[in-house]
Amino acid sequence: MLRKPDGSVQAMAARARIVPLDRPRTFVILLVLLHHSVINYTYFGHGDPMRWLGFDLVVLFNDSFFMAFMFFISGLFVRDSLVRKGSAIFLRDRAWRLGVPFLISVVVLMPIAYYPTFLRYHLPGTTDFNFLHFWWRTLTVGPWPSGPAWFLWVLLALDVVAAAVWRIAPGIVDTLGRLIYAVRNRPMTAFVVFLTVSTAAYMPMRLGFGDVSWLQLGRFPLPIQTSRILLYTAYFFTGVCVGAVSLRAGILAESGELAKRWLVWLPYALVFYVAILVLVYAHHNWMVDFDSPPLLWKVGYGLAFAMFSAAMAFTGSSIFLRFAGSNWGLLDALQPSAYGIYLLHYIFIIWLQYAVYDYSLPAVVKFAIVFVGTLSLSWGLTVLLRKIPAVARMI
Repeated sequence: MLRKPDGSVQAMAARARIVPLDRPRTFVILLVLLHHSVINYTYFGHGDPMRWLGFDLVVLFNDSFFMAFMFFISGLFVRDSLVRKGSAIFLRDRAWRLGVPFLISVVVLMPIAYYPTFLRYHLPGTTDFNFLHFWWRTLTVGPWPSGPAWFLWVLLALDVVAAAVWRIAPGIVDTLGRLIYAVRNRPMTAFVVFLTVSTAAYMPMRLGFGDVSWLQLGRFPLPIQTSRILLYTAYFFTGVCVGAVSLRAGILAESGELAKRWLVWLPYALVFYVAILVLVYAHHNWMVDFDSPPLLWKVGYGLAFAMFSAAMAFTGSSIFLRFAGSNWGLLDALQPSAYGIYLLHYIFIIWLQYAVYDYSLPAVVKFAIVFVGTLSLSWGLTVLLRKIPAVARMI
């Protein structure tokens, strides 16, 4: 029998931030910085001549789960926001928090970030293009990249869908939320269901479009990885439904059964990641036609990817919940500035990679310079920008 929890608990959850669910978002943003710092020094990336195979493993690990997990975390507080604000005010606030930063990113920040790429392939004396020329050509002719800001427009679009569903049929979200709440003491059941949802959302698009196709509306900076459209949507709305009925007392309770079993989810994640590694190794070494692997390999890789992504969502959530009372010094210090760091970091990433490109330093040293420099500079600039009241309300 499905039992609706006490309304007072739900109201209290809506009013207060839940620190162990804020930390994963900050952690993923830190992983984004790590990901973008190392990708130029991978064999996969074909960027800097100095490379290290270990960075390929880092990129593969991150790329196989972290953005789906980010969409899941982003959905957790949507229902409470809709209850408190209503659809119209909710969308107005999301447009301010996501839409405006997206526009600033694609019109100002990303052209600044990508200018070193133009300089790398157009040496002094070979062109009379200055930055203003480059900026105008980017916006009018293209290509017009969005960089990491793609996440903002996709999240805003999903928020619009969530608001529409809430306005038309709010009972759907609450009903699914109560179903999830009912299995709060049966985390293995929840895990199997989530594995199934993850696989069902990813496999058809993965088999249909592969994993390198990006859907983009004309030349506008609105891209999304085609194979992951349904995956991101499923994770976001799973988060919305999990957050529909008492985050503090439901399946993501700090003292709940899911959190207690963090050592169970971690081995599952590792097994699925090893499966991904084996399949990637087979692809690179045993496939006659690298560009067209057999269907069996595609199915195996799709299953491993979807299951690893689901297992990492459980692992990440449970670890932060289980150790909610521990000292997470760096993450807690970064938390107020995390969103600003996400928006600004790509400028420093690419310019620092450009600055160290011509030096014969080991890949690990170049990565360290880029990562530490990017974190320090983007964090410091965010702190300064947040002293402006309007900016602080946005980021």
